[in-house]
Amino acid sequence: MQKRQLLFLKHVVFFTFTAFGGAQAHIALLLRYFVKHTPFVTEEELLELNALAQVLPGPASTQTLVGIGYKVGGLRLAIVTFLIWILPSAALMTFAAISYALLDSKQRFLEVLKFIHPIALGIVAYGAFNLSRKVLKNDLTIFLAFAAVIATLVLKQAYVFPIAILVGGMITSAIGTPTEETQIRVRLFANINPKKMIYFIGILLIMAVLGAIINRTSPFSLPIRLFENFYRNGIFVFGGGQVLVPLMFTEFVQAKQYLLQGDFISGYALQQVLPGPTFSFCSYLGTLSMKHGNYGISGQVLGGLLGVLGINLPGLILVLFIVPFWDDLKKITRIKHSLTGINAVGVGFIIAAFILLVKPIGISLLPITLIVATFLTLNFTKISPPFIIIAGIILGYFI
Repeated sequence: MQKRQLLFLKHVVFFTFTAFGGAQAHIALLLRYFVKHTPFVTEEELLELNALAQVLPGPASTQTLVGIGYKVGGLRLAIVTFLIWILPSAALMTFAAISYALLDSKQRFLEVLKFIHPIALGIVAYGAFNLSRKVLKNDLTIFLAFAAVIATLVLKQAYVFPIAILVGGMITSAIGTPTEETQIRVRLFANINPKKMIYFIGILLIMAVLGAIINRTSPFSLPIRLFENFYRNGIFVFGGGQVLVPLMFTEFVQAKQYLLQGDFISGYALQQVLPGPTFSFCSYLGTLSMKHGNYGISGQVLGGLLGVLGINLPGLILVLFIVPFWDDLKKITRIKHSLTGINAVGVGFIIAAFILLVKPIGISLLPITLIVATFLTLNFTKISPPFIIIAGIILGYFI
């Protein structure tokens, strides 16, 4: 493996263990690790990949990171990047679900990490501020971002995310696109391998339908049913972790009753103080679902693996399929101009997420001070997020 690729994987490891705060905070860290520290991609390429991930179903942070990996070292490096990113948090969530002793003592663990939440909000604010300066360059983009904030705060429904992204992209595409682009379209579709397209569509259809068929013919085959559940939800999750949680709660707690409400909330609280992808929460759900089916430890570990793979696989397949010809695809001016609107709406989502996440804290001096201090530290110094996070853990231990 080339020296540049090894250096990239080193940055992936750092990113994995410092990426607190969910997808809204991750974009700021992606810019820091993969653009500013070492320019593996340009800032424009990163924002374009993030915009692409916003359009696709699945975890946006994971898809953006995997897309960067593909650009740096192709399919092999992209898959290694994906595994490094998801396995640590997925393993911890699986272990937490298995170990009731860990869950019983989790209250002290959460107390020690109680300041991670406001620190993460500071990172979210930093990401929103920096993206706003780069993306909101005219009245139209400002309006789209503002509209996304209002729609998110007022409606608070999962359908807001794909609709807002679609509308934002359509508006800027319609306003900024010239009428003639036939030549580019012809060249693009000439570069697409028809067999690859058939394989891609076939995988999506077969894996989605297979679970449903086995579900009917083998009702006691819980692992297959679980994979089908997670895979199906992975196809329809737009908007990241904030959309994932209500979907999972409805299916696994209310409908199928694989988990108690208290178990679900405890696992989600634990996931919030861990670095890595929010979608690793599905490892916890898969593990406890297998326990509900009276499977042993090995079966519960399998459940955790099925959860994290099932929920991530649709988005992973999509991004790895599209990224190879993304450079040609974005040359279509309608698509290129749509990215302006998509990014503007994305900024609105981040601002709305910050408002929603800061509400539980309320008007409390210490958390607000930590949010402001984190933002100012990241914006005006070269101190890396890991040192701020470590400082927050030490503060939580002694206070």
